[in-house]
Amino acid sequence: MNMSGRIPREFINELLVRVDIVDLIDSHLPLKKTGANYIARCPFHTEKSPSFSVSRNKQMFHCFGCGASGNAISFLMDFNHLDFVEAVEDLAAFIGVDVPREAVTYQQQPETKKQDLSQLYTVMEQVAAFYVQQLRNSSEGKKAVDYLKARGISGDCANDFMLGYAPTQWKPLLERFDAKALMDCGLLGSNDNGEVYGRFRGRLMFPIRDKRARIIGFGGRVLDDSLPKYLNSPETALFSKGKEVYGLYELLKKNAKPQRILLVEGYMDVVALSQFGIDYAVAVLGTAASRTHLELLFRFTAELVFCFDGDNAGQTAAWRLMDAVFESLKDGKSCRIMTLPAQHDPDSLIREQGVSEFTERVQTAMPLSQYFFGLLTSTINLFEKEGKSDLAKKATHYLNKLSDGVFKKMMMEHLIMLAGETAVKNISTSAPALITNSKQQLTQGRQPLPRLALALLIQHPELIGIIEQREIDWNSLKFDGIEKFNNILQTILQEKPVNTGALLEYYRGHSDELIIKRLADLQLDVPADNEVAEFIGAIDKLSTQSTADRRRWLLKKLETTGLTPQEKEQLQKLTKVK
Repeated sequence: MNMSGRIPREFINELLVRVDIVDLIDSHLPLKKTGANYIARCPFHTEKSPSFSVSRNKQMFHCFGCGASGNAISFLMDFNHLDFVEAVEDLAAFIGVDVPREAVTYQQQPETKKQDLSQLYTVMEQVAAFYVQQLRNSSEGKKAVDYLKARGISGDCANDFMLGYAPTQWKPLLERFDAKALMDCGLLGSNDNGEVYGRFRGRLMFPIRDKRARIIGFGGRVLDDSLPKYLNSPETALFSKGKEVYGLYELLKKNAKPQRILLVEGYMDVVALSQFGIDYAVAVLGTAASRTHLELLFRFTAELVFCFDGDNAGQTAAWRLMDAVFESLKDGKSCRIMTLPAQHDPDSLIREQGVSEFTERVQTAMPLSQYFFGLLTSTINLFEKEGKSDLAKKATHYLNKLSDGVFKKMMMEHLIMLAGETAVKNISTSAPALITNSKQQLTQGRQPLPRLALALLIQHPELIGIIEQREIDWNSLKFDGIEKFNNILQTILQEKPVNTGALLEYYRGHSDELIIKRLADLQLDVPADNEVAEFIGAIDKLSTQSTADRRRWLLKKLETTGLTPQEKEQLQKLTKVK
């Protein structure tokens, strides 16, 4: 695998042109042709009758049951639990081509970088083995063994997680490994004076493995009261703490599709819980859980349970997680909040209460909806209009982050029950009327003109040529959502995607990604053989509306402040337009 540089966007676009999404998905999931599309039972949620549809024309899939949608890359990411790069590599292999890489921006050439990363993985594996040897056989490592025994960690459990010990004297590392490789792996550091030092000294070592079993970093825990208690590898070419969680490899090795995943705070909690048979716990790596973390975990399970301390710090940490949670949730996925009793962490609690009671706590943890509304309303007086308005404002900030579906609808209904319909309606939503997904707007039938035109263009990007042939002053149009309309229109004009799947790829991770997906999935009451004529009609009507709007604006200005010479000339031209 070529690990150097970024994958060129041009290659990704070409890949999406060359791969037929129907052939790709059919090789993983048997499809049946129905009309213009292909259907199957959705692989992303349980259903009895097929609601998973694949469009050859759009080069995208959409499930009308759970709302999952995307292009060929998205399917491989979701179906095979891959990250983006892995999915691109698998898609390239599907048609038998190699993935090119852009030249790196620093001095090393791509071939050197590829070799270096391979060497770094090897060094990390060998260093981990060195730490294991130090734990088992060195006199200094005995205190780490005693610590593990005191925590009730068995030898088998220590082996499963490849636990080791970093000796106080770090120079033996230099005797075994190349100094530059150790530096690149984050095992050595340097101070302001340029002096080199060992990053991990006198610590119990927890290798961090990615889901391919490669060691990408380490976490180190002190055996006394010194600080910092935990120390993590720095950001390196192999390791980014914002994208990985501890214990995921070990979890998936035992159960590739766990019913739920428990997110705890520390490495030791993961190891200790595994010792008691709770082998579905993971921990973030010295940072707050992010949307990236949650989306990674949701690839493997339908339910996440977040474990927090019961004190104020724990409540604060739980609330900080809400943005990431609401951005990650969609139908078929759920979250629970598990609050621990005072003075307990997961390790101490399971030892005191036993596996059965701890498991029951996990399974009956508070549903997200109950936690969310309970905490929001705990400090708000709902008997006052001001309180209801405050609740509506705070809640909609989060609810607007949810993907459209049954859960979002139920959450909005509960908010209306608490705050009243008037208070909720008075809060502006994050999505303009152009693309909002209310029941009235997304049922089959005639759509408002701007939405119809944009949806047709997103579903058939080749229609962009019709717009290029017309001189339209889009800035003159005035309707709710015109700014978003113009931004998307200009992107399509500039990028000229060959199909909807390619357009979806351009918007991957973009703030407008959800909007594009909604309009790409929008069911239009337009016969296939009439889509071009319908689009031309919509654009011509918008153009006429633009001309009329500009003329009215100029006439109004003429009566008030007067026109500039350029505006007078424009008004004369527009007056002649019939």
